[in-house]
Amino acid sequence: MNNTHNGFKSNSTELDTLIDHAIKKISGKKENDICRYLPSNAGGYIHHFTMRKMKQEKPEQLIDMVKKFIISPIKPQTVAPKSRAARGSRKRRDQLLFSKEDIDRMLHMARLAGDKEMVRKLTPRKDLRQIKRELIASIRHGHIEHDLWNSYVEVSSNPSASHAPAEPTHASH
Repeated sequence: MNNTHNGFKSNSTELDTLIDHAIKKISGKKENDICRYLPSNAGGYIHHFTMRKMKQEKPEQLIDMVKKFIISPIKPQTVAPKSRAARGSRKRRDQLLFSKEDIDRMLHMARLAGDKEMVRKLTPRKDLRQIKRELIASIRHGHIEHDLWNSYVEVSSNPSASHAPAEPTHASH
């Protein structure tokens, strides 16, 4: 398609000249700086991608906007940005936050109810060394913790379930 068809070439040079004049009038440095002075139909100012698209597809409309909002006014006014949702608004609201005390209470209730699966889910993961220390300490204090023993059996039989590598077992102690 020929660039001179339907006066496109003359609009293009007129637009470039107008944009240069607008940049100087607002004391801008680049073409994108004039976007903040051109209102968008959706609210706020037009995006620089929208302006580039208009420059190619609707140069007459862009010329009119630049004249109306930047060239004609004595002191052009910036357009307030489009109001956007707060950054934290996209966070999931259905997730519950539990304190350490809340988790300890739920763990206690799960133990009282005999819900082994819930106890397993609520019990913090420990490595084999930590489980051994706690198991030996509980034996020294004369009380048995079945959950701790079950954790020991689970981690020692499946080393990948532990966060730390399994300790080597020594035959002679």
